[in-house]
Amino acid sequence: MTLAAATEVRVGVEHVPTVDPPRRWVLGLTLANLAIFGGLYGPIQVLIALQAQEIAPEAKEYVVGLVTGAGALASTLGNPLAGALSDRTRSRFGRRWPWVAGGAVVGILGLVVLSQTRSVAVMALAWMVTQLGLNAIYAAVSAAVADQVPVRRRGEVGGWLGMAQTLGLVLGTGLAVVAGGVTAGYLACAGLVLALVIPYLLRSRDLRLVGDVGRFRAGAFFARFWVSPRRYPDFGWAWLTRWLVNLGNALGTLYLLYYLQDAVGIADPATGVLVLVAVYTVSVVSTAVLSGIWSDRVGRRKPFVSLSAVLSGVGAGVLAVSQTWPGAIIGAAVFGIAYGVFISVDFALVTQVLPSSGDAARDLGVINIAAALPQVVAPVVAAPLVAAFAAAASGYAALYALSAAVSVLGGLLVSRIRGVA
Repeated sequence: MTLAAATEVRVGVEHVPTVDPPRRWVLGLTLANLAIFGGLYGPIQVLIALQAQEIAPEAKEYVVGLVTGAGALASTLGNPLAGALSDRTRSRFGRRWPWVAGGAVVGILGLVVLSQTRSVAVMALAWMVTQLGLNAIYAAVSAAVADQVPVRRRGEVGGWLGMAQTLGLVLGTGLAVVAGGVTAGYLACAGLVLALVIPYLLRSRDLRLVGDVGRFRAGAFFARFWVSPRRYPDFGWAWLTRWLVNLGNALGTLYLLYYLQDAVGIADPATGVLVLVAVYTVSVVSTAVLSGIWSDRVGRRKPFVSLSAVLSGVGAGVLAVSQTWPGAIIGAAVFGIAYGVFISVDFALVTQVLPSSGDAARDLGVINIAAALPQVVAPVVAAPLVAAFAAAASGYAALYALSAAVSVLGGLLVSRIRGVA
């Protein structure tokens, strides 16, 4: 007998998916992830840096730090908030669908405003709006995996999402470079978000929430964002390890354009970033889905996550000691291999340590703070570290050495998670 997929989830009842979602749904989910990260990484990798250089060339590093830090703060707050509200949303379209649709509208609006401004303050505010919108989508589609994908398939689905994240990086960066300027680049990224979210909205299969969610009480609502690491230690260690690995990545990618321009010394750093992103993407694609499937088959997560973190440290180490174009390419390739493994298997791991399926989006939002918060911390650490050295080469060597150390530490701490193999 073939089991039917659930169409609703009842308030207060644990929901454990057992039926594999159709391939077309996984494809729509993958395209939605591609939209999110294309819309984020085009600005992060190229457009914000170019815009900062146009507005304040003498303080470009600090402008980039201010804008990206403000956006990351919005992401840190907005992701879990949108997730928790989606857990309570009752709609005939489902509880996640409205947040995907609304998040797309808000994110596109932010990108359009960014395309028209030459003010640092407006840049920061518009980037915060963009982050809020795109992170609302991310919170909703991440929770959809916990809603609809059985544990035995989450490594594979996590691999597809990881591949989409990386393809979003190269697609967003590519659009930013070839669009013909900062204004056109932002508008191209906005168009990308619109085009790629629509297929998911048309085929979401979203679960409808039924039952009484109770009266909204702000105090109780916000208090639930605290997930006690004493009561849920695996959740706490998963959060910390993800935070460290993502901090290492944030330190390694924040000033990539300036690294190529000031330390490596290539003539066209924007095109250089695009080439490195392409190398990185090929490496991620070659490992993300395969490592997720492999992890599903052997039933183990932690060894894959630890290995990926150590490899990230190796990639950062290459950038620290070999500030040449060939060294940058090798570093990008190693980073890509590492991140392909990490993004698929770590996602599967964290879905297995969530305290409650009924609050999956809230809990995944709290976990996603570990990915967003490093974007706030990295500029605070990186800008003064690079500026402390008279020679750009020395400043970037110190930055990438720190990136390597933080990543490796994250990999070592994965062993503290007890409930997942």
